[in-house]
Amino acid sequence: MRSIWNGAISFGLVSIPIKLVNATENHAISFRQIHTEDGGRIRYRKFCELEDREVTGQEIGKGYEDADGTIIPITDEDLSSLPIPTAKTIEIVAFVPEDRIDPLQMDAAYYLAAGGAPAAKPYTLLREALKRSNKVAIAKYALRGRERLGMLRVVGDAIAMHGLLWPDEVRAPEGVAPDTDVTVRDKELDLADALMDTLGEVDLEDLHDEYREAVEEVIAAKASGETPPEAPAPERGGKVLDLMAALENSVRAARESRGEEPEEEARVRSLPQRGTSRSSPKETGGKKSTSTAKKKTASSPRKSASKTSQAEKKATTKSTAKATTKKTPAKKSPAKKTTSRKRPA
Repeated sequence: MRSIWNGAISFGLVSIPIKLVNATENHAISFRQIHTEDGGRIRYRKFCELEDREVTGQEIGKGYEDADGTIIPITDEDLSSLPIPTAKTIEIVAFVPEDRIDPLQMDAAYYLAAGGAPAAKPYTLLREALKRSNKVAIAKYALRGRERLGMLRVVGDAIAMHGLLWPDEVRAPEGVAPDTDVTVRDKELDLADALMDTLGEVDLEDLHDEYREAVEEVIAAKASGETPPEAPAPERGGKVLDLMAALENSVRAARESRGEEPEEEARVRSLPQRGTSRSSPKETGGKKSTSTAKKKTASSPRKSASKTSQAEKKATTKSTAKATTKKTPAKKSPAKKTTSRKRPA
């Protein structure tokens, strides 16, 4: 990999010669500007205003425009001899835990390669010290005409540096969050947690740029004279009126995309959020049996008839019991009279 900057890491009194190498690369498809009528290339040429002629890249330098419009030339030699220690040095100023760095400050990433055999020992020393401390190094360095902030950390067996924005370059999120009071219910949070668990984790190595692949297919089709593939019709999305229903549908779709069992889906949907009765039996087939309903309907007259006959039997039994109760004292009264007749004369 080609280095874009040569210098040294200043680690206290230890100096480590290094080369700065880009750690990332851009795979985006680039387009040329063309004249739509005939397909001719559109080019931008650089002209000198004073001489009114086109100039080459070797003739172009830097200049600072003053408030009155005066241009002050600045050469690369002027920038390389700035009276600051970071002109050719990555100066480590502190070691902090990695979670102290706000991800909003993260900028371009670079690899720091050891600059020759003499740099191998101090390079390895810094790498192992970062590993054992579980910290990152905060450094200052100058690149492309300005002083920057950087974070050094270990990636595999190498030291990587992330360019950081200065704290005053990160804007505060004022006016971004909703300005209305919103109450989120525990049931909604439960469903959101279920959706997060269903989506789970992902191996970043499995992710790829589908947009770039689609553009490449279009280019290949047009180059071969074929019709470019048509994009599928976008799904019409409406306003989310029922947040709970939207969460439930999201959980269901996520589970179906992963090929999970329907039972797991039902377990998520059964979270208490509606007024349905839980005491009702679950249906195994998902549909009610019409034959069972007909049997229940047909058996209802029989049940009513049997209930009527049972009521009549109970009434007859009660009336018989009452009659028996009334007759019993009637039988006892003659016994009493007979006893009274056998008195002595």
